[in-house]
Amino acid sequence: MLIDQYGRQIEYLRLSVTDKCDLRCAYCIPEGFTEFEKPTNWLSFDEIERVVAAFARLGVSRFRLTGGEPLLRKNLPDLVERISALPGVTDLSLTTNGTQLPRYAQALRTAGLGRLNVSLDSLRRECVHALSGKDSLDKVMSGLQAACDAGFERIKINMVPVPGVNTGDIDDMIAFCIAKGFILRLIEVMPMGITGQSLDYFNLVDFIHDISPKYQLQPSHAIYGGGPAQYWESADGRFTLGLITPRSQHFCATCNRVRLSVDGTLYLCLGQEHHLNLRPLLSDGCSDEALEMAIRRAIDLKPERHEFNDKPEQIVRIMAKTGG
Repeated sequence: MLIDQYGRQIEYLRLSVTDKCDLRCAYCIPEGFTEFEKPTNWLSFDEIERVVAAFARLGVSRFRLTGGEPLLRKNLPDLVERISALPGVTDLSLTTNGTQLPRYAQALRTAGLGRLNVSLDSLRRECVHALSGKDSLDKVMSGLQAACDAGFERIKINMVPVPGVNTGDIDDMIAFCIAKGFILRLIEVMPMGITGQSLDYFNLVDFIHDISPKYQLQPSHAIYGGGPAQYWESADGRFTLGLITPRSQHFCATCNRVRLSVDGTLYLCLGQEHHLNLRPLLSDGCSDEALEMAIRRAIDLKPERHEFNDKPEQIVRIMAKTGG
């Protein structure tokens, strides 16, 4: 097992396969940003498979493919098939903005992808356009339908409430998720880069107190993935709500995950700069033992907690460069 210096077991790797995206969500990528990693610096599928296999041998069982928009990576279903077949991989999921799902949903399901998270911040076309930089609502809706048709169940909708922009859309999103059987997850804005730092966050701890009576929500102990969300369920079982609260109520004491960027940088905390670059080792053809030793050394660098509230300006890398 991978245990950090604070006694936390690391059992979840979020793996970026590209930092590029076809949208420009306000909290993720600055408008006009062009400093994406060169494809020549991306980890190859062989290298990604080696890293996942090493983490799996060390007791990590949950893996999520992220970006940028991961479905912009050519032949991604092939990588899904390779990772899903590795010993020790029990949960393989993907976070997407949904625009490419009409093309790839069935192939992903056939390749062995288990779960999907789809980002959608509103059901209003003008709001989606304002937040994502494109009129992408129809594509996302088509993608969700394609995912359902492919057999994906309990799809999660990731919504980032931004005060003054889309917080008034939450009730409509709840109704949509109830009708479709989706799980809604609300995520507080994180101060990653100039974009995240320029937006206020919506306090979800206060929100759950206000909204629970309306939907008869009760805390749930069900497991819907290995991430940081806390879940509530309606009394009739028709609706599940997850909250991710890095600003109003951080969950660092139970953090079980690390992130690998597309260039092979292993980030130990979303809100700190601690990292280790695995790419030189992989490029040099290191042994499995050396790779595992490097991962163990990296885990020892994992900090106790982020400082989003105390030092919101300190993380200059944008979310897309870090990996979802």
